[in-house]
Amino acid sequence: MSSSLTSSKQQSWIQKRPLLRDAYFTDLQNGSYIAFIYSIVESIFMICLVVFDIYCLSEAQPGTTNYRYFDISFLFVYSGNAHVRNLLIFCSAVSFLLSLYLLVSSFILLNALKKEHEQKFQPWLIAAFLFTVWRLIAIIFRSISNDIYYSYHQAMLVIWIILIAANIFFWLVVYSNFQELADITRLEDMAKLKMGTMSSLNASRSLSHHSINSMKNTQSNSLTPKGSYSTASV
Repeated sequence: MSSSLTSSKQQSWIQKRPLLRDAYFTDLQNGSYIAFIYSIVESIFMICLVVFDIYCLSEAQPGTTNYRYFDISFLFVYSGNAHVRNLLIFCSAVSFLLSLYLLVSSFILLNALKKEHEQKFQPWLIAAFLFTVWRLIAIIFRSISNDIYYSYHQAMLVIWIILIAANIFFWLVVYSNFQELADITRLEDMAKLKMGTMSSLNASRSLSHHSINSMKNTQSNSLTPKGSYSTASV
């Protein structure tokens, strides 16, 4: 019994429009603007991080003896299996592309927020969703492959746990704003359709009354000469 009540509550929350009534500390519109700023900062941070990771992986190749460049110790860099190393580089490359996608879609979101055009929220929603899912997979893989003993990998794990949680929250805020604007647009369209239908019905009714009055006038005009002619003959 309790399980059925729990499932019904979860289902009602999922079906609720919008999912979030506000962004807890502000409304959905301002929360979406904060999500835009956050995604810009996060994408730039990810791009810089990818460049640093690829640089470290390229400098600390397996078999090299010099692991120190520009006062950076490369002992934390993975230098084991070549296939795992290539996967780490692949993860960085995909993260770079998704960061660019998120960066571009963030400016599209800004323009959509200014014009309240909810359909243009979709590129950001897709980009943020893909970026968040990929970063979750990538940080799990990196934490398993790399040695958590080093403070760099510990810091990356903690930072990305926080960022992924923030990504989920801001995605829900923007999606709730999208739902709210979509519902308003649908109500406006229904109101316009109703007004158009009522105006067309009123026009047809007025045309029908005019037609009936015209027919009455025609009949009365056609009967009057015959009546006068019959009276004259009597």
